[in-house]
Amino acid sequence: MKQLNRYLVLLFATALLTASFSAEAKSRVQRIYAFGFAASFNDSTVYFTDIQPIDSAWLAEKSDFLVSRQNYSYQLRDYLAEKGENHRTCIIVYSPKREKAEKKYIKMRKKYTAKGDFSVKYIASSEFRFSPIEPDLNAEQEAVPAKKDKKKKKAERRIRPDGNRPPHDAQGAPGEGFDM
Repeated sequence: MKQLNRYLVLLFATALLTASFSAEAKSRVQRIYAFGFAASFNDSTVYFTDIQPIDSAWLAEKSDFLVSRQNYSYQLRDYLAEKGENHRTCIIVYSPKREKAEKKYIKMRKKYTAKGDFSVKYIASSEFRFSPIEPDLNAEQEAVPAKKDKKKKKAERRIRPDGNRPPHDAQGAPGEGFDM
């Protein structure tokens, strides 16, 4: 019986180690095609950049999300701020395939040019280019919130008849004076 318990503990520990190593975020370097868009809530002028290839962009392995994509948006925001266009909300739209990026570009441009409510300005590649960003992979991994323990979640859901949450001790169990 003790041998079986030791075997189960060893098996469980191995499974935990394997799961922790496979949970790390993996990224790959790939060429993408991207364009930027900037708008402001204060006026009706919107900006589009040309579709640009970015040769060494980092994409998340499973989801194809652009790692550090907010930094690409900041590049466009900073460029516009230098030109005197402050307080712009900027985004980057990208795809690993140029055809998909072109479809997204056309669809988005139609939204802003169809009714004539917006003043659309184009930023040529000669004026502004996205530069590749080397991500800090440790910061990306730390940004993922840790999963809560099931016991802690269950304890958080329990509420006393007076509407207050019960006090907890260091292990997360209900404190004294709280009966179930």
